Amino acid sequence: MSKRTIKLFLLIISLGIIMFINPVKSNAQEAVTDETTLNNAINSANSGSTITIQNNITITKPIVIQKELTINGNGYTLTGDSNWTSTSGNQSMFTAQLSDGKLTLKNIRLQNGPKYGVQSYDGANVILDEVFITGFKYGGVLVNGGRLEVRDLDLGYNGADKNNGIEIDKGASATNNPELIMNGTLTSSEKENVVYVAENGHLTSFTITNTDSTKNKVFVTDELVLLTDSSNNIISESTLPSKVVPNVTDKKVIITLYAGEKEIKIAVNDGEKITKNLLKSHIELKKGYIVKDYYLDKNYKEKFNFNTEINKDTTIYAKIEKEESKDENKESVEQNKDKTPVTGNENYILIATFSIMLSSVLIIALFKKINK
Repeated sequence: MSKRTIKLFLLIISLGIIMFINPVKSNAQEAVTDETTLNNAINSANSGSTITIQNNITITKPIVIQKELTINGNGYTLTGDSNWTSTSGNQSMFTAQLSDGKLTLKNIRLQNGPKYGVQSYDGANVILDEVFITGFKYGGVLVNGGRLEVRDLDLGYNGADKNNGIEIDKGASATNNPELIMNGTLTSSEKENVVYVAENGHLTSFTITNTDSTKNKVFVTDELVLLTDSSNNIISESTLPSKVVPNVTDKKVIITLYAGEKEIKIAVNDGEKITKNLLKSHIELKKGYIVKDYYLDKNYKEKFNFNTEINKDTTIYAKIEKEESKDENKESVEQNKDKTPVTGNENYILIATFSIMLSSVLIIALFKKINK
């Protein structure tokens, strides 16, 4: 056996001994199919990891996240058990906690629980992307001094005596003000309180940011919190507590537009001059109908002045009429021609003709008398 072969043999044996003493740890994740394996995966995951759920799961107690983590629900549903185990005052199904908590929930359904589906607490970040939340007794999402980014969120009915979708709040122990970032789509089966601000004495300010790419925006007026669609039509509104000062880039006022029997509410910038084209873009007209003009009263007496800056909530009425077709206009003109009375030169010609005829008859009669 050559020296080279002996060295290679000894190297292989040495590597084998090292691997035996320090076995390579497997990167394979335990299949997440129930609450136990889900909690095991969360506890053992490194910061920045992704956990993929592989089954519908029943949840019996709150799940607290204090690291950067993505949970991909893979389309499955997490359901709160009726025998829920309390953990101090926190009863949310998922809570991202403090500045280290950075939770992304993706492609997952959450349903049923004693308080909230998801909570972002005191400096934590939560991103909701392809998430459906329903059946939680306090509300769908609690932004409790934390930061929430909505990318794709669908809310069912959450709350007890009234719907509470996204609650913006600050608990007594929280040190940060809450922030809501709209960066996609927010839909709900409900109209009441889809986004609302709590009044508890601890919350004094909050921030709302609407990205350029978001379909749904959240605005505030002096008295309301508004959820709008991509055309600024108001989908939902809730009361803004008087002692809470929002940190927003632009404040809105509401145009209530009546088009026939339909009521349309539009959010516009405070101090903005609106246009006829803006109002018309919000009205669906039946074929053959037009908007004649816009008025401040339902009897169409006082026209709306489009040079007016809108600095308060304003009601406008659109007067809608059937548009006359070209054929109808032509027929109307022809009928008017037939009904036009004879005047001017035509009258003069008739009188002159009658006078000539009468004169001719008199001359002939006189001529006959002379010849006799």
